[in-house]
Amino acid sequence: MSDTLTGTPAGMPTGLRRRTRAGTLAGTLVGTTRMIGLAGRRDRWLLSAWLIGLAAMAGVSAKATVDLYPDVASREEAARSINASAALVALYGRIYDPGSLGEVSMIKLTAFGSALVGVLMLFIVVRHTRAEEEEGRLELLSGGRLGHGAPLAAALVLADGASLLLGLLTAAALAGAGLPVAGSVAFGLGWTATGVAFASVGAVVAQVTTSARAARGLGLVVLSIAYALRAIGDLAEPGPSWLSWLSPIGWTQQVRAFAGDRWWVLLLPLALSALLVPAAFVLRVRRDLGAGLLADRPGPARGSIDGVRDLAVRLQGRILLGWAVGFAIGGVLLGSIANSITDFLTSDSARQFFSKLGGSQSLIDSFIGAELGILGAIAAAYGISAAGRLRTEEVEGHVEPLLATTTTRLRWAASHVTVALLGVVILMVVAGVAMGTATALALHDGAQFGRVLAVALAQIPAAWVMTGLVVTLFGWAPRATPAAWGVFAVFLTLGEFGVLWNAPAWLMDLSPFQHTPRLPVTSGWALPLSALTLVAATLVAAGLAGWRERDVPA
Repeated sequence: MSDTLTGTPAGMPTGLRRRTRAGTLAGTLVGTTRMIGLAGRRDRWLLSAWLIGLAAMAGVSAKATVDLYPDVASREEAARSINASAALVALYGRIYDPGSLGEVSMIKLTAFGSALVGVLMLFIVVRHTRAEEEEGRLELLSGGRLGHGAPLAAALVLADGASLLLGLLTAAALAGAGLPVAGSVAFGLGWTATGVAFASVGAVVAQVTTSARAARGLGLVVLSIAYALRAIGDLAEPGPSWLSWLSPIGWTQQVRAFAGDRWWVLLLPLALSALLVPAAFVLRVRRDLGAGLLADRPGPARGSIDGVRDLAVRLQGRILLGWAVGFAIGGVLLGSIANSITDFLTSDSARQFFSKLGGSQSLIDSFIGAELGILGAIAAAYGISAAGRLRTEEVEGHVEPLLATTTTRLRWAASHVTVALLGVVILMVVAGVAMGTATALALHDGAQFGRVLAVALAQIPAAWVMTGLVVTLFGWAPRATPAAWGVFAVFLTLGEFGVLWNAPAWLMDLSPFQHTPRLPVTSGWALPLSALTLVAATLVAAGLAGWRERDVPA
């Protein structure tokens, strides 16, 4: 017999077995240095842009808020206004030191920014492990002298190094904006620790699933649960409850940068990483290349797919169902707290603060519009992901066999584009019905259902524009298709911080989300919604025209 992990004979002397195990462990990491260089070279421009962009976003936000609230009284009033709103506490978190300039400045970026960092690092690890494995490149490299664990180790080094660099850049940006140095470092290291934690999550999910798409989806589910736990925990009075301490994003908030700087909390995400990383390596050693802990289930003995339309639905239907369930739950939760929003504005300064955060004259209308705007942006993310399946199917070589039959190019592409566009509609209808019902029950006003549903449906054209952008890139510049995510991030940033930064109107108007109508319902909705729909249709048509003319693959 032999040792299952090392392959050494069971009767081998203990000392020799130990040396053999050590050699085998070292062998699994052979080639790590070169894999780090390869991964860094592939991501040098995109990753640099993300790191600089996130740090700059923090610095510009801090500088704008420093100028907006120069005295302690204005900051305390703003902090009380935020803490009095269940909606804002759930979205952004709680301010623990009302007089702290840093806390007021960074309220939008503590939890929300940590989530962005978590997504970035999770995707980096999946990209350089499961995605490389799925596309067959790791199998080719393994034909040489490359250890089983080298790609995983390289991905973690890249993600952890990027997290540390991001933390340092962010600390420098915040200190340069006029915030205290100690708090700036604590905030930056909070982002670093969050990135390390979710990079470790990415390492595990990459071993559990059999595709990069599933790994990213499972990782986003974990991150969403972490954000929800943080939100629920922060709503407790005086807060936070124990639920916040179950969330890596909650840990970032409990560092309390600029409000005491509790450095010891940074050890929690590092401890989580110390548990998850060895588990990921063990899972990697125990599985075959291309396999996962969750094996693919065999399909039915007799197929029921009739054409590429049914195929597209089969490929994306379960994913859409999962998104729809999430939208239904989110709609119910957001609608159920609508009755607490009327207690938010208790002073003129609070009204002014809410206006600066993007609110309108009616508080409930502002809340409904803001929350459905967030859901609309998430629906746009689904549209980008679903339309991006076009490029995935092409790269994986699934398109050419289909086109060798009587299936035309346009019919195949239209099947996935239709799923993406209708998927956006389904998600916003689900969100509108769920939130409209919950809002009507919470406010004891049945008229709220129709108003909420109307606002939900008004989010669809802007999301369609993002879907159309993906189709255009796929048709004319297929390798640039992932750039749609970068454009999406820029639009979200403009919507979230453009007003605070005093961004020029023409720049704000580039975002389709800027032209989505808000409550109250008026006859003026028709023109912007029609214009957005026309833009989306033009982008889709342009992309399909490009797809007809280019080679496969490009």
